[in-house]
Amino acid sequence: MATKNQASSSNGNCESDCKEIHDSWGRLSHLVRALASRNQPERREIRKTYMAMYGEDLINRFKEAQMSSQSSDRSGFSSKIFAAMSMWMLDPIERDAVVARDALEQSDINYKALVEILACRKSSHVLLIKQAYHTRFKRQLDQDIISIEPPHPFQRILVAMAASHSAHHAEVSHCIAKYDARRLYQTGEGRAGAIDEAVVLELLSKRSIPQLKLTFLSYKHIYGHDYSQSLKNGNYGEFEDALKAVVKCIYNSPKYLAKTLYASIKGITADNGGLARVMVSRAEVDMDEIQGVFKKKYGMELKDSICESISSGDYTDFLVALATRAGTTVSS
Repeated sequence: MATKNQASSSNGNCESDCKEIHDSWGRLSHLVRALASRNQPERREIRKTYMAMYGEDLINRFKEAQMSSQSSDRSGFSSKIFAAMSMWMLDPIERDAVVARDALEQSDINYKALVEILACRKSSHVLLIKQAYHTRFKRQLDQDIISIEPPHPFQRILVAMAASHSAHHAEVSHCIAKYDARRLYQTGEGRAGAIDEAVVLELLSKRSIPQLKLTFLSYKHIYGHDYSQSLKNGNYGEFEDALKAVVKCIYNSPKYLAKTLYASIKGITADNGGLARVMVSRAEVDMDEIQGVFKKKYGMELKDSICESISSGDYTDFLVALATRAGTTVSS
């Protein structure tokens, strides 16, 4: 337990941080320095103290700055850094709820963002995200996914995954994984024609993410290649294309997220928010692992790729600061 003097010192430091932030709106480099290195509990305390000192939610201040910069900054980088720092200041549960709502409100629904939430988070985390979503937006996340118009193959898969997080309780089982792997084969590449969607959706709705990961691992062990490879080899349609992305995210999320970062950095994706979303959400979870995959796959460090491709000093500095954070302090 912290002593009275320690608590006083901590509060003093937090007040100093808040004053620096308040006085630094015209100097983005100061904002980056003040916030990028702070961990989640520190950011939460800064947000609370800033409200007490200035009567304003720091996140709302960032959003206002983001909106203002959209009309004055042709490059768009100021807007991006304010948006990224707004996300950074949110607690992980609240952040995912906001990301999910933003994804659903886009004219072209951002299915990649929804897949990351439902495939890369623990079930206990997803249940809290649903609660936060309802509290903040007065809506049900599952129902909003079900109500997507026009219908899309990703929609059916996401509905099944959302059900999975609510339904499963069992520990992972190697026997079930082998059985499910054989079912996937027999109703997929083991027969002519398209895969049996009903079987796939049943498994996605009834099995936990760790259980599904073990199933895909068993599939590779039994048949000598990834299940996603079987989807690639087949002459399939939109459902299989969507399923392939989801399977890759479940089976090897660091690799999937490394590819998402690379595509965003190089500007070869329509997922404009992917870079900041992944950097912010994984900075305190598994960024070290993602960076290892990134270097192995693309032959360069993530931070070097960011510096090479993004021509904004402050935004680049913020992303690099997230990339170089050490350790993991948040459970996904």
